[in-house]
Amino acid sequence: MLRPGTAAPDFCLPDAAGAERCLHEFRGRWVVLYFYPRDNTPGCTLEAKGFSEAIDAFGDLDATILGGSKDSPTSHAKFIERHGLKVLLLADPAREVLEAYGVWQLKKLYGKESYGTVRSTYLIDPDGIVREVWPKVTVKGHVEEVKTRLQELKTSG
Repeated sequence: MLRPGTAAPDFCLPDAAGAERCLHEFRGRWVVLYFYPRDNTPGCTLEAKGFSEAIDAFGDLDATILGGSKDSPTSHAKFIERHGLKVLLLADPAREVLEAYGVWQLKKLYGKESYGTVRSTYLIDPDGIVREVWPKVTVKGHVEEVKTRLQELKTSG
């Protein structure tokens, strides 16, 4: 995983409508970049809804929220529509960005090992530098934790 103080790797990925969105588009703003395993699963839905509910509060802090998974744009579109999500979801079926950010890892579930996305969040400053990393996120309370840390970083300058 990337460490705070390193440059966030730039990328371009399709959103739910198939339009290409690039990280550098958001320079000058804070970016909350969260990675999650799969659309429409309980934890991923809870996380996406939590970030969607807080989107105005993050906007007030000059931050954009981007979610990413290996799901397709079509899957993202259905996920957004089904749950009324407001976050911008990006599709990485080739896993290039997931791997660049170190979130595609060997996971163990019920004694079986397989590769998958480890739920993780990066907070990237307006200059494109990673300022905070949350590896292996627990969904409950996470959105508030990210918002609080962003407020601290903005206050400390």
